[in-house]
Amino acid sequence: MLCLPFMNPGIQQIDVVRVAAQTGVPVIDHTAAEEPLELRLGGEPFVVIMRTPGADRDLAAGFLLSEQIVRVGPEISAMRYCTDEDGRDSPNVLSVWLNGDAALRAQHAMSGRRHVASNSACGVCGRRSIDDLMSGARRVDAAMTVARVVIDSLPHTLRAAQDTFERTGGLHAAGLFDRQGTLIRVAEDVGRHNAVDKVIGASVMAGDMPMSDRALFVSGRTSFEIVQKAVVAGIPIVAAVSAPSSLAVELAREAGVTLLGFVRAGGFNIYAGQERVLL
Repeated sequence: MLCLPFMNPGIQQIDVVRVAAQTGVPVIDHTAAEEPLELRLGGEPFVVIMRTPGADRDLAAGFLLSEQIVRVGPEISAMRYCTDEDGRDSPNVLSVWLNGDAALRAQHAMSGRRHVASNSACGVCGRRSIDDLMSGARRVDAAMTVARVVIDSLPHTLRAAQDTFERTGGLHAAGLFDRQGTLIRVAEDVGRHNAVDKVIGASVMAGDMPMSDRALFVSGRTSFEIVQKAVVAGIPIVAAVSAPSSLAVELAREAGVTLLGFVRAGGFNIYAGQERVLL
């Protein structure tokens, strides 16, 4: 296969019947795109991720970081979309070439691994324990602190940056913020985990590592996998509009991550790492 650059829209137009008070009217609406992305390592299939097209390179970098295959951006030597030999575009096939120790880690990860699909609701599929996830990852010991007024501002700031959600109403978002509450990066996707991978992956590709002075804010609930991705990236503060799961709380406490939930309406819950929050 030949590999060439390709851009794919994250929004699709569809025909719907909009039912109002008295009747149904045919209209053109917008929906968030969800398509499979086959990720290949060195030409070999690695995983299929159901995602919203766009920022696929960031998604791949973030996913490979969370899998602890890539640790820094320069370990990724190239990423290209593919085309079939007859010239037809394959925008849903992304090949990644790694170098150095990352190439060795990829060989180890792929040995005996079957080709699997990861749906848009799935994070680190197949992992079974905190010990497994923490293998090779360090505790997050960053000294970053953040004021309550900054935490209170995060939902509005992230919502204002959700351009695709504004048109479709069907996407999650993740944002990386500094200690002053400035939005550094934002990503949207049908999957919360994908949105997190995209913002983290963008930082990996930009050389913005480690992320010890960043806070991660997500638009939905906080799962075990989202906290795990923050741990691997070295992000000390994770916050969300909704609730964390019990295992997310357990992992945050074990890994030294500050975990906040129900951040809305001028209040929030602190589930772990209260010392980083200036009340």
